[in-house]
Amino acid sequence: GKNEYDLLVVGGGSGGLACAKEAAQFGRKVAVLDYVEPSPRGTTWGLGGTCVNVGCIPKKLMHQAALLGSALKDAQHYGWNISQPVHHTWSVMAQGVQNYVRSLNWGHRVQLQDKKVKYFNIKGSFSDPHTVRGLTKAGKETVVTADKIVIATGGRPKCPAHVVGALEYGITSDDLFWLKESPGKTSLVYYSYIMSIKTVVYICLTAASPDVSLECAGFLTGIGLDTTVMMRSIPLRGFDQASHISKIKQICFTTQQQMASLVTKHMESYGTKFLKRCFPTKVEKSKSNRLQVTWKNADLHTEETDSFDTVMWAVGRAPDTKTLNLEMAGVKTNSETGKIIVDASEATSVPHIYAIGDITEGRPELTPTAIAAGKLLARRLFGHSSELMDYDNVPTTVFTPLEYGCVGLSEEAAVQRHGSDNIEVYHAYYKPLEFTVAERDATQCYMKMVCLREREQRILGLHFIGPNAGEVIQGFALGIKCGATYPQMMKTVGIHPTCAEEVTKLHITKRSGLDATVTGC
Repeated sequence: GKNEYDLLVVGGGSGGLACAKEAAQFGRKVAVLDYVEPSPRGTTWGLGGTCVNVGCIPKKLMHQAALLGSALKDAQHYGWNISQPVHHTWSVMAQGVQNYVRSLNWGHRVQLQDKKVKYFNIKGSFSDPHTVRGLTKAGKETVVTADKIVIATGGRPKCPAHVVGALEYGITSDDLFWLKESPGKTSLVYYSYIMSIKTVVYICLTAASPDVSLECAGFLTGIGLDTTVMMRSIPLRGFDQASHISKIKQICFTTQQQMASLVTKHMESYGTKFLKRCFPTKVEKSKSNRLQVTWKNADLHTEETDSFDTVMWAVGRAPDTKTLNLEMAGVKTNSETGKIIVDASEATSVPHIYAIGDITEGRPELTPTAIAAGKLLARRLFGHSSELMDYDNVPTTVFTPLEYGCVGLSEEAAVQRHGSDNIEVYHAYYKPLEFTVAERDATQCYMKMVCLREREQRILGLHFIGPNAGEVIQGFALGIKCGATYPQMMKTVGIHPTCAEEVTKLHITKRSGLDATVTGC
């Protein structure tokens, strides 16, 4: 054809790169266009998107740092002599994490080169349905034309416009993972609990990914920071049913407030402070260079204030579409969310333009789904495949200090779909063996299995709070994807002694009202 490329992918995140590399496997001429707009604080990063640079990867590594701190406490109960106090140095952790992320950036560049995918580091916008224009850093205009175009630009954190000083003094997750020094610019005395650092993380009702804010609050607490979470509404709202959440997200990724409550209760016992039903109104810098935050308490009808070293906003994410000039291409978006409207085949309102990942309306904001959707799209476009992405029963995990993993329907969603009389919920409070000698509190370690009550009791959802939740849920997700039933689960022999084996022994129903605490080994 007259266009230079068979496929142009706009956005170099996990989904976009997966789509581009898969298309190249079919011998097609492919290009990727990617540009990272610096955050309001000037933070920028390399190729790979949110997950690699400012999301899943650095978050999980910093979560690991916090878990190691907890392990040091436990170690003393197991006979290890740990000299006190134990120090945590943010700069050492940050350098290690950032170096690893940079290695991934480089790896992505090499992979594109190996697969003969052309990479443009430019900020592009549509000039017509087949053409994207952009300027290089040197100011030179680049024009790229393609037969088919995939938009995969993802999203960026929002900053509250109604809070005075929010943009000037606050940071977001785009900045946190690239700080070279601690948010308080000091090393922390971990074991002696001298908390000279204070960080406030604010969660808003409309947060698209409130799990990220709780995860950040968790690891910040875990490495010794005095961390406060200010929230307008219930925690993990993105995992709860709400009218503004898309049907797919509501069905697949909702969880009962019971689970969210257990997560936050553990975080409170872990040391994270929560200011509930509070609304920040302004942030000011004091003479001592600290940040003074003023907020309104909706329950007490009072105005309160406190000072912090860092204020991090976690009030949701916005699709990164503003500079794409989508109207020139005829691509339709949801006027409320700004996300691109797609059909089951990821096609937009323009037949040859597609969209995948966080930028799409009604899709879960998860890296693995974007990658899978991107690969399947490339196979349909160039590999004679007809397979569509299945967004049902996608497992996910929130990496809070006590992790929460789930797959399938929540209890509420199951009741809504099938009726309360047709649902059976098996549940248990358990104690991980590792917690016993260390005398750790296991009050919030809990699991529940949501099943159909009739016929074969097909498993509709599984929810697990405890250590290594992601590892536990990943395996069971296969069974649930394949239509596993409660009797089949009960016939499965557990691996002893593990937390996961408790799933194979669930026998107390919520309906019975019996004590669900596991006793014995």
